[in-house]
Amino acid sequence: MKRNQKRTLSKVLAYIFQISLSLIFVLPLVWMIVSSLKPEADLFKDMSSIATFFVSNPSLDNYKEMLSRSLVLKSTLNSMIYIVLILLIGIPVNALCGYALARLRFPGKNLILSAIIALYIVPFETVVLPLYLVSNTLKITNTFFALFLPFIGNCFNIFLFRQFFMSLPKELEEAASIDGCGVLGTFVKVVLPNTKPVIATATVLTIVTHWSDFMWPLMAVTSPEHKTIQLAIQGFFTDPPVRYAPIMAALVFSTIPILIVYLLLQKYYVQGIMSSGIKG
Repeated sequence: MKRNQKRTLSKVLAYIFQISLSLIFVLPLVWMIVSSLKPEADLFKDMSSIATFFVSNPSLDNYKEMLSRSLVLKSTLNSMIYIVLILLIGIPVNALCGYALARLRFPGKNLILSAIIALYIVPFETVVLPLYLVSNTLKITNTFFALFLPFIGNCFNIFLFRQFFMSLPKELEEAASIDGCGVLGTFVKVVLPNTKPVIATATVLTIVTHWSDFMWPLMAVTSPEHKTIQLAIQGFFTDPPVRYAPIMAALVFSTIPILIVYLLLQKYYVQGIMSSGIKG
């Protein structure tokens, strides 16, 4: 077999593998969307055939029932509010911490960096009870403060910003320093405008993490006016009647914002991941 034929065959096999892998991830999403448009009686009727991915008479009745049975819209707004608060406060804080660890010299810097990496490795489940006790002591449970204050400082985002700043050329900052800019002025005027990719990456990761968070909101808030979208969806499994078609509609409804965010920021997200490689 000629070299060109081998190269063509390898490309075809690679495309087949990539398409097959993509279908593994996409088909459950397609099934969820299709199931949200089916009547309850038809939901599991064709599970053993390809017909389960098609709907003959699409209807929005499941979405109407979803909106009438639960405070989904209110819970969605709650999730958006507390995630926006985390982003507005957390991104600048984490960026400043990452910049200090990347550029400034101070005693104990390596120890602090090691502690941040170690804290990121620790599973959240091991600290959720102490976090609840602290929140309860501060009397912020069952408020929006309990939802966003504990997550302003994010160890992974700090490390992500630090790695990105390590890759930036120091000449830009040196030129700003010669012009009379201080450390904070250099960060705001020179460094920050070049951080769009890593900000987009941190934004996407933060939104995905907290939009799908269930354990902490379940512990931190109890009143309906503070419940998040995941707690609203959980109500469909516990409050009778338990119907799976409206549950599919609620899952689709909760997935749409994540897809929109990723589609809008995917270019910067990929750039941020590529430019934040491990550097010493």
